[in-house]
Amino acid sequence: MDRILFGDNQFFGVNHMSEEKARSQSMRFKDVQSIMNVLDIANDAGIRTFMCTTHDRIEEICNIVRSNPAHYADFKFYPGMPYAHKYANAVTEEGVLGALKKFTSGSMLGAIAKGGKAIATQDVIGLMKLLIDAEMKMFEGLSTDVIFLQNVLVDLLLGLDLRKIFIEYARYIREKYNAEPGFFTMNLPLLLDVLEDCGIENPIICSSINKIGFRMCGGREAYEKVIEQRRFRPIAMSVFASGAIPPAEALEYVCGLKIESIVFGASSRTNILNTKELIEHYDSV
Repeated sequence: MDRILFGDNQFFGVNHMSEEKARSQSMRFKDVQSIMNVLDIANDAGIRTFMCTTHDRIEEICNIVRSNPAHYADFKFYPGMPYAHKYANAVTEEGVLGALKKFTSGSMLGAIAKGGKAIATQDVIGLMKLLIDAEMKMFEGLSTDVIFLQNVLVDLLLGLDLRKIFIEYARYIREKYNAEPGFFTMNLPLLLDVLEDCGIENPIICSSINKIGFRMCGGREAYEKVIEQRRFRPIAMSVFASGAIPPAEALEYVCGLKIESIVFGASSRTNILNTKELIEHYDSV
């Protein structure tokens, strides 16, 4: 994985500290070209991995990247799924089978039959594979070296102790997409324990890692201990704690840990370049 990854929260009105800022960002990035302008800044700066949800506008971004292969020759996507709001809205509007029809590729009748069987037999694994295929269709022909399961589902599975789904997810991503399975979580120490028990070795785990323990279930010390002592590939997100930590202080702390990659979101050339320069500086110290 690249050392520096670029995230998408700022594009879709996600800010964990300020609803006003979230609304402002959502309005600013209401069209895909405004998003592409920022992605091009990151790409030109050498940040070529885009960690993203499967929001509807991501499909438009995929189409642009696909249609300009020379310009985006080294550009990679790290998709995270499911995008919970999309499914919740579809189920509310169209029902469960209607939502499956909306999001599934290929023969609609075949998809409905397959999805209906999965529901009828409570075949959660089959349904999971169906929805992964639906979500991944937009990335066809693009580089997706790591495919993530979002924390909204990961942490639910942790709470329900449904370990088989982690095993089958990892197997399916490797076999069907020749990619590495990744996992978002708000509880890094617990997830690492469970994944190791499931036989998933050296897993890729993305979680909040920052100096003040913001959104770090179990506390900062527990995270520091597993990062120092355990074998896995950690990706740090929320490193600035939604603006609560000054950039230099935040990145000095994170770069001092055994972190594989750092993901951040920004919407201006200055912030993108400054963040990249700070990471490179503290990596070299």
